[in-house]
Amino acid sequence: QVQLVESGGGWVQPGGSLRLSCAASGSSFRIYTVRWYRQAPGNQRELVAVITSGGSTNYADSVKGRFTISRDNAKNTVYLQMNRLKPDDTAVYYCNAALGPLDAWGQGTLVTVSS
Repeated sequence: QVQLVESGGGWVQPGGSLRLSCAASGSSFRIYTVRWYRQAPGNQRELVAVITSGGSTNYADSVKGRFTISRDNAKNTVYLQMNRLKPDDTAVYYCNAALGPLDAWGQGTLVTVSS
């Protein structure tokens, strides 16, 4: 079972960029499917982006063209590059790694987009 730690959140003005990192322990991280979720106050957690062990990616319509998910297996890390941020992107962002019945979550990192 992997353990996940997110980092990279913070405050940014609309139109700005942030890069979130999800660092994992464990040598088998490379075979996990990794997802980024976010949860804004009063809202349900929503899926933002996913990357498979083979590198295939998919995105929520609301972030398509602005966010990019990638992974560096040598560093056991998955990234979420977020560009052209909007106030609606404000949320706690969570990293999830799944492999069959195994399912791990990080503690979340807060992203605030405001002027």
